[in-house]
Amino acid sequence: MSELDERSWSGAIGMYERRVTIAKVTSRVHENWVLDVSTLMHSDTRDVRGWRTVDHWEGDLDRLDEPSYPFVMPPGAAATADGWKSYLHEIPRSQAMRFLVALSTPWIDVTEEPDFEERRETLEANARVILSRFPEGSHFYANTGRDRDYYQRVSGWNSFSSRTYDFGLVLVSETEVGMVWSFR
Repeated sequence: MSELDERSWSGAIGMYERRVTIAKVTSRVHENWVLDVSTLMHSDTRDVRGWRTVDHWEGDLDRLDEPSYPFVMPPGAAATADGWKSYLHEIPRSQAMRFLVALSTPWIDVTEEPDFEERRETLEANARVILSRFPEGSHFYANTGRDRDYYQRVSGWNSFSSRTYDFGLVLVSETEVGMVWSFR
């Protein structure tokens, strides 16, 4: 695995360029990390280290009226910061790695990726670089529920956007909060 630095990060996060994706990291400034995720969902957030981000809607006109576009809170969840934690489910690091890979594929479904086996090693290496920014003791939350095999088709999720499909992973360490959210 590449040592984590700006260059390795840029290469790894680049796997989301061909997807409609938002992938970025900010400082964790709140005990309740959900508040930091909300910060990430607004377009004015830059990477805390100044490293590369991927944001399909950066500079988009839709963000003039709504800075968090395309994100919307799940129904009934906006009442409190913790109100939408129930829409995210903690998954282990090993599943987070597989989900990061799946989020980079065109259909968010590796079974639809014709050359997946040829690309798998590279995609997994990129996912490990991303995860290396979140050391042991970090937590990972998906909007897809628990106990998924992300190398199989994912058919259920809790929507956080105005798009038809949105699949996302939140990465939480003691000092940083990140997200990789892909849309169809």
